[in-house]
Amino acid sequence: MLDLSTNYMGFRLDHPVIASASPLSNSLDGIRRLEDAGAAAITLESLFEEQIDLEAELLDHYLTYGTNSFSEALNYFPEHEVMPSRGEEYLERIRKAKEVVNIPVIASLNGTTEGGWLAYAQKMEEAGASAIELNLYNLPTDIRYSAAAIEERYIQIVKRVKHSTSIPVAVKVSPFFSAPANILWRLARDGGANGLVLFNRFYQPDLDLETMSVVARLDLSHSFEMRLPMTWIAILHNKVPADFALTSGIHTGQDILKAMMAGAKVVLVASELLKSGLKRIREILQEVREWMNEHEYVSIRQMQGSMSQSNVADPQAFERANYMKVLHSFRTNFNSANKPS
Repeated sequence: MLDLSTNYMGFRLDHPVIASASPLSNSLDGIRRLEDAGAAAITLESLFEEQIDLEAELLDHYLTYGTNSFSEALNYFPEHEVMPSRGEEYLERIRKAKEVVNIPVIASLNGTTEGGWLAYAQKMEEAGASAIELNLYNLPTDIRYSAAAIEERYIQIVKRVKHSTSIPVAVKVSPFFSAPANILWRLARDGGANGLVLFNRFYQPDLDLETMSVVARLDLSHSFEMRLPMTWIAILHNKVPADFALTSGIHTGQDILKAMMAGAKVVLVASELLKSGLKRIREILQEVREWMNEHEYVSIRQMQGSMSQSNVADPQAFERANYMKVLHSFRTNFNSANKPS
């Protein structure tokens, strides 16, 4: 009997496939359908720092508007409970999700500053979240801040979330750091992160030449995009005190197997489910089983990290030597294909 189970941040999961944040997990019905389709756990869409801060500003504005004009103004205070805030709606979704599914529900908190929004981490735990994915999605464009200052701010944010909660915390980061190995190690060692989710996809805007405007573009991922997070997971396997999750580019059973052999504990899937339907969870897991049977593997844990940098015959293949090898191979193949007849 094949054992596809894995351990991630203290959770024993039946298999490594977690439904990543997407419109599929944005409703109670969608959450229920993801469990029915076989997801081992579910990550909710993010609650953004900007949403929380804006609601706080609007509430303060309406509660104080006109209070210095005349005494009767106090009679015009709106009943703000009538319109639940985005934050309260999010917390209510966690509560209801925990009532209808039996798999871990991971809340997602998205922000980059040390503000009052961090209090929502504790509220998420109180609402019943199994864990928190702290999504440090940011494009640091202010030329006054150094890489070191930005990294230190991230570590302090993770520390605050960890100190205010008792549930596991995963940190989702981008690959755009001067020294990815160091910041990932520090997020785990100094920040206390239980899991590291590699990597966040930046959704770059596009330019519309007809309307002369900046427009949003969202393209679903492709399998080749998993190579970057897979490379870093393989390099850092057993060097960083946190569980790795690979996100972006998981579409097939082969993708899952590669992620596991690099050293990931789980994979997060969204694009493939959005493109091909929820049936793909069981289909790609069946692909994994068939490969394991063919190659005589009995468990997922048997293969985890088996092709990490510390376990392969040629560790330099993950670093500069591979860069030279790829260029040489491409040049040789190009010259051969274009050789005059």
